[in-house]
Order: sequence, then structure tokens, then C-alpha cells
Amino acid sequence: MSPSTQGVIVLVVTLAVLLSGAPVAFGLGALSIAFIVIFQGFGALHVVAETFFHGLNDFTLVSIPMFVMMGAAIGSSPAGKDLYEALDRWLYRLPGGLVISNLGACAVFAALTGSSPACCAAIGKMGIPEMRRRGYPDDIATGSICAGGTLGILIPPSITFILYGIATETSIGRLFLAGVLPGIMLTLLFMLWTLFIIWKRGFRSHALDFRYSWKQKFQSIPKIAPFIVIIIGVMYALYGGVATPSEAAGVGAAMCVLLAVLIYRMWAPARWWAILRDTTRESVMILTIIAAAVLFGYMLTSLYLTQTLAQAIADMHVNRWLLMGMINVFLLVCGFFIPPAAIFLMTAPILYPIIKAAGFDPVWFGVILTINMEIGLIHPPVGLNIYIVSSIAPDVPVTRIMWGTIPYVLCMMLQIVILCVFPEIATWLPDHLMGITH
Repeated sequence: MSPSTQGVIVLVVTLAVLLSGAPVAFGLGALSIAFIVIFQGFGALHVVAETFFHGLNDFTLVSIPMFVMMGAAIGSSPAGKDLYEALDRWLYRLPGGLVISNLGACAVFAALTGSSPACCAAIGKMGIPEMRRRGYPDDIATGSICAGGTLGILIPPSITFILYGIATETSIGRLFLAGVLPGIMLTLLFMLWTLFIIWKRGFRSHALDFRYSWKQKFQSIPKIAPFIVIIIGVMYALYGGVATPSEAAGVGAAMCVLLAVLIYRMWAPARWWAILRDTTRESVMILTIIAAAVLFGYMLTSLYLTQTLAQAIADMHVNRWLLMGMINVFLLVCGFFIPPAAIFLMTAPILYPIIKAAGFDPVWFGVILTINMEIGLIHPPVGLNIYIVSSIAPDVPVTRIMWGTIPYVLCMMLQIVILCVFPEIATWLPDHLMGITH
């Protein structure tokens, strides 16, 4: 059987298994073992355990549970509420100031947690009821939180950047830096759209004569200032040559835990049990997916499927930007059905040699890949953030939430186009701080 035929069979069966709702890790692992046996025989099974172990035998992976613990500790505290209230007091004069506050809180919270679902849930639980109470349209209230939550995987520290770095052996520090400016820019695009649509609809959440005093504004700062310091501290440790990503993640997790105890008095054992439980559950899930994806990648390589695909694309002799357009469409379609972590680990080893051969910067492509995954988070049928928001506001029809996300999806597509035209937006900061390597 030719590699092309094998590739079609693997693609169809893999999509069928993932779309069936089977757990990603177990689905990938079972498929890998099954295809190794079918195409190579039982004698090839001796590599399965070794490959699975090798997928987890990387010190860099220590950073994942540490960043997850940062998110769990902050997400279990009222930090999201305090961020939201502080920004609202400073931005309330803007049209749609409450939505702008929520988007700003999502951006800051994203830098603390690195997780889109955590960001969406933490800010949404406070923001959506308050926006609806003040009369904001349901589609804007829910759609903005869905979109703001996606910033969790773009603004560093991002778990998905860690996964991409591991899968392609790309510098995680450079990837984190590459996400900073695009993350800020995407946040501003979300805010600009919100300002425009609120202005067009003539909506105001506060009376014209409503004012927060300067005292009220400054009273909101002390509780959130320590968490801003954590972000700065972790970034300095990463890029000041003080610590590796794993070490910086450990320090960040310890600081978040300490501040959650000191500032929010989280002494109760039940609350700490919930934090440790959530950290363990999400970390084990991600690490199991990583190990299964490494085994899946080994299976693809051993059957010469990735090499055949890369060669077939190279033989097409198409313009490299047409190639990039095809890759983006492929990633968008994948994002509609498959969780981001699985897509990163499944597609990165396949696409990496292709984009390298086409002359694209792997760090820049990591940002493009991440924004595509963001779109998948707020686009059906998977659209994880849509269902998180739906659970927060169950009386809002899911279709209305989906329509509210469409303008933000278009903002993300615009961001991809801008990054294609001006790739320096992603590459300038890592090149400036860490030196040019390409």
C-alpha cells in the first residue's frame, strides 16, 4: 500500500475518532498503536512504551503544571473580579466602557493564567451579569467575553506556545516574546470594534453626570498591583537571563499561591484541595495528550506519511503565500472540530518542515497557528468558550452568543492578514531582545 493511500486512511479514521467525542489522548494513542500493528506488524510494538515515555521525558514540561497552578490559584480567587472593577473605574467614561474593561481584564488575566477557558470563566462570571444588568445587548456582552477569553493562549505565558515549542524544538522564550505585540494588537482590535458598535447603537451604561472620584479609582489599584508585579517578574526572569521557562513558571506559581493566601485569605483546606485537584486534572490531561501525540507523530513518520505530504506540497510549486493561505484554511477547519492542544501537537511536526522549506519564520508561524486556534475556540461546533459563556448566561440562546462572536472572529482574521503583511510585529521583539537567529 502506498504512503498516499495509507495517509488518506489515517486522516479519515483519525478525524472520525476525534469527532466521535472520544478523549483526545486515548483516541490518538489507540489509533497510533492500531496503525503500527496494521501496517508494520506486532513486532513494531516494542517502540510504543519507549516513545510514550520519551514524549514526557523533557524538563521543559515541568512548566506546564506550574503555569496551570498559576491559573488555578488566580482563577479560584476574586482576582478576576478585582481586575474587572479596577478597569471599570478607570474606563467607564468610554462608550461601552464596561465591555472595554472586561476585554482589558481578559488581557491581564490571560498573562496570569495562560488558559483561555480559565480566562473566559473568571472574567465572564463577573462581567456578563453586570453588563446585562446595565442593559448592554446580549450579543455584545457574551461575544466580547468569548473573544477576550481567547487571549489566554496568545498573551504569554501561554501553554500552547510551550506545546508548539516542544513539538518543533523552537525556543519557548522567543515564542512568548513573539506573542506580546500581536496579543496587545488583537486586544486593541477587539476594543475598537466594541467602541464602534456601541457608538453606532447609541448605548450608554452610565448616566451623563455619573463620576467615579479619584479616591475610588486609586482604591481599586492595591489589590491588583501585586499580580501585575508577578507578570513583570516572570517576564523579567524569562528574558533577563535569570531563569529558564520551567524555573520562571515555578517562581510564578509560588508567588500566585502566596498572594492568593495573603491578599484573599484563602486558608480553607477545601479551597486548596480544589486548586490542587484542578491543577492535577488539567496537567495530567495535557501531558497525556503530549505523550499520545508524540506516539502519533512517530507513527506518521515511521509510515513516511509526513515526509510524503511535505514532498507533495513542495512538488506543487505554488506561491508560498498561496501555500500559507491553504495552511490557514486547513487550520481553521481543524479548529472547528479539535481542541487547540491536540491540533498543535498533531499538526506542528507535519507543518514545520513545510513552512521552513517555504522560507517562513517558525516563531512567526507559531503566532499565526495560535490565532487560528483562537478562532476555533469561539466558532462552532466545538467553540469551547461559547459553551463556557452559555453556562454563565443560560437564558441567552446559544445562537445569539455565536452571532455575537462573529465580528471578533473577523478581527482575528484581520490580525492574521496584518501579520502576514507585517511579520515584524511578531518577530521584532524576540529579535531585538534575544538576537536574530534566522
